[in-house]
Amino acid sequence: MMAEINVTNLVDVVLVLLIVFMISAPLLQSGIDIDLPQTRFVDKELSEGVVITINKNGGIFIDDVFCRAENLEQELRQYIGQKNISSIYLRGDKNVAYGAVIDVVARLKQMGIGDVGLVTKPYEENESK
Repeated sequence: MMAEINVTNLVDVVLVLLIVFMISAPLLQSGIDIDLPQTRFVDKELSEGVVITINKNGGIFIDDVFCRAENLEQELRQYIGQKNISSIYLRGDKNVAYGAVIDVVARLKQMGIGDVGLVTKPYEENESK
């Protein structure tokens, strides 16, 4: 009778799971694919809030859920009421029309939301323009 615990099988399973998670973790990143504009200053202090995304085609998304522009106020009020969050973060593709971003900001201001942050990515010195 053997009194030792054989951990070889356990180590094999753990290593296989580790490899699977290492490969699949980058693929699990959710979100709308946009190209954020670059700035030299990026605010690192982000609090919890609702993310509104405008893609390069002008489509509006509230936390990764598509929203028609004419229903933005109604759906945003409903979403904020459920989550009890007042901060809004606006992510816009760098190729989206300026008017589309201003339209969303104006709608947010009309709703009485004053805490709107613009999300950008940091400028990298070695990157060419």
